[in-house]
Amino acid sequence: MKITAAVVNEKGGRFDLQKMELDDPKNNEVLVKIKATGTCHTDMAARDGIMGIPPLPVVLGHEGAGIVEKVGPGVDKVKPGDHVVLTFGFCGKCLNCKKGLPAYCYHFMELNFAGCRMDGSHSHHQSGADIHDNFFSQSSFGTYAIAHENNVVKIPDDVPLEIMGPLGCGIQTGAGAVINSLKAGPGSGIAISGIGAVGLAALMAAHASGCFPIIAIDINASRLDTAKQLGATHTINSKEQDVEKAVRKIVAQGLDFVFDTTGRSDVINSGLNSLKPHGICGIVGIGSKPLEIDMNSFVARGIQLKGIVEGDSVPDSFIPLLIDLYRSGRFPFDKLIKTYAFEDINRAIADSEEGHTIKPVILIGDYVEKS
Repeated sequence: MKITAAVVNEKGGRFDLQKMELDDPKNNEVLVKIKATGTCHTDMAARDGIMGIPPLPVVLGHEGAGIVEKVGPGVDKVKPGDHVVLTFGFCGKCLNCKKGLPAYCYHFMELNFAGCRMDGSHSHHQSGADIHDNFFSQSSFGTYAIAHENNVVKIPDDVPLEIMGPLGCGIQTGAGAVINSLKAGPGSGIAISGIGAVGLAALMAAHASGCFPIIAIDINASRLDTAKQLGATHTINSKEQDVEKAVRKIVAQGLDFVFDTTGRSDVINSGLNSLKPHGICGIVGIGSKPLEIDMNSFVARGIQLKGIVEGDSVPDSFIPLLIDLYRSGRFPFDKLIKTYAFEDINRAIADSEEGHTIKPVILIGDYVEKS
């Protein structure tokens, strides 16, 4: 079928809307008419070659939401007409997948970042040439997308489909880090460094979980104001205050948990030093430099540094949980979202990178195909 997709043709380049052909779904695949797709820092990292993959030209996008148009042979999880969120790819068969750890699938890199299916094939084509795709097993910066049934999550028809896509990655990463990875419960003290979409999702999850205190740390005053509105009990502007001293003024013995979204070595070390003995620091994101820590203090206090992927989520159960929390008013992630037309995808991404928008969502379903 003919579709329009946003293509990155060169490292660090623009997203160009281009017409191309999309294959029918193969075995265990699902064709989804995309309603909207969130943008995420990982899209930008792939665009800029920070991760070294996938090859170019490529169709990115990995927070898609839409309506099932067609299913391939062997699919019984969803049917045409179902509303779905697209999440990360996983094989469902390896030991970690069977243990309920799909974010640590043995084939995670191939299924999410290789730029093709596991067998090397592509579903996107242009003038007879293959276009790299299958980003997070979806490449949802397009009017239609091919996903695997493993990473398609059915959601209720009565929730606003146009804002659901970010639940597939950024929002579930932050919320899952608190709920699934750190298991922060009532009365747990937590600090969150980096108050973007992932950090604010973590903050809302901490608030819903009854954590106290909940400390938001950032250099952006407006983001800190947003954090207060969404449940932060305290805020620290790390440009103006010594974080460790400020934390100890709030809770002298230190925190149970720290969650870092910045990937910065100095910020992570500050977080580690803010923990109480046997505390845990969870980290996500892409670090540009190796992390160095004070080994003696680290070992002597029995603290833990925990890498987190996709919030340790089992998407088929966790995404519906987040929707239930949203419906109850306890997880208002919609307050983070600003929507943009498909034609304005480059402005949306620039607004995100410049800190003007917390979570841009591209309304691809409103795009009118041009002749």
